Amino acid sequence: MTPAVEAAKRAGITYELHEYDGVSFGEGDYATGVAAALGRPAAQLFKTLVAKVDGDLAVFVVPADRQLDLRAAGKGTELAGKAEAERATGYVVGGISPLGQRKRLPATIDASVYEWETVLVSAGRRGLQIELAPSDLIALTGARVAEIAR
Repeated sequence: MTPAVEAAKRAGITYELHEYDGVSFGEGDYATGVAAALGRPAAQLFKTLVAKVDGDLAVFVVPADRQLDLRAAGKGTELAGKAEAERATGYVVGGISPLGQRKRLPATIDASVYEWETVLVSAGRRGLQIELAPSDLIALTGARVAEIAR
């Protein structure tokens, strides 16, 4: 059980876990590969990115088939380094979840999240995704919702 799954369980929300294999991290676009392995549209699977906004870490959650628009995320935004992202969240890159992070970072979720009844995000390790309602994802992360993907 990962901290992300524990957070969902504690909150009493409805969720479903999905395991997958056959997707190698570091080869091609990992997030779209995960969506394909699960037989889901890439736009329904959201990846979690850690970035620095004016020097402070924050989390941005965007669809697997899109990229974070750094300008839309905020002036002075740049992606955090792998080690920094792992240290702040407690997860390894490729398994970073917006849920149950070591230190709760400010979060922003792309507005396309509202296009789905449920979305998938990392459940805290490579090979495991958690599917939940967008409203639950927003509530559990305390995220704001904005158009941040391109």
